[in-house]
Amino acid sequence: MALSDIAEGLEVTTEQRNRGVATVDDTGRNLCERLEAFANGLPCDADTAEKILESHASGTSVGESARKSGVAPITAAKTLHLLGVHGVSPLPPMGHEIIRDWLSADLSRSEARALTGANETEFALATFIETHEPIEGAAEVVEGALTFGGDAAVRKRDALAETMSGVGDLF
Repeated sequence: MALSDIAEGLEVTTEQRNRGVATVDDTGRNLCERLEAFANGLPCDADTAEKILESHASGTSVGESARKSGVAPITAAKTLHLLGVHGVSPLPPMGHEIIRDWLSADLSRSEARALTGANETEFALATFIETHEPIEGAAEVVEGALTFGGDAAVRKRDALAETMSGVGDLF
């Protein structure tokens, strides 16, 4: 059996999001200033959104980022979603399909909640994510702003050089 026989009948049914090339915003404006343009669509002010983003980008959980920023965890999750950050939903893709079925009146709310296994807060957040698109243009600002210090390869090279400079002293 040839590869062409195995691939026969396969088709692409979804498209990948073109994220383009990561850029750094050299406009001289800090992240908070750039988030001001989206503040009316966020559940918190731009300063709090900046704190949530920076905390979450450093690897902190949504809940911990919320605590550090002084907001409820659901507010932090909504903020991250609206700013185009992926992975804040408490449900897997199948759970979102179930919520879409509920939203289109194919299931009752209690059936949908039982099928997802979500608690009230998880269900509410997943419903918010299903019914609210990220704010247009926000993801690009976030991606550019969270590319701190320019080129990642340059930062890695500099960190490695710094580490290696002390190695000679050991021998």
